[in-house]
Amino acid sequence: MGFGSYDESEQENQEYDTDFDDDDGLDTEGETHQGDVEYEFTASNDELLDRLEEMKEDKSTNT
Repeated sequence: MGFGSYDESEQENQEYDTDFDDDDGLDTEGETHQGDVEYEFTASNDELLDRLEEMKEDKSTNT
């Protein structure tokens, strides 16, 4: 059998294990955060928009 060829009978007899155990995944609920997050912005909206434009220009010149 050459590279890239296959036996059609092998394709028909494949078995797939689709039984997933709950223990196989990550426990995303185990590390929940209980608290508050606060942000204090010192820049004005105009300053932030100017910075965003600079970032867009930098990205377009680098690609």
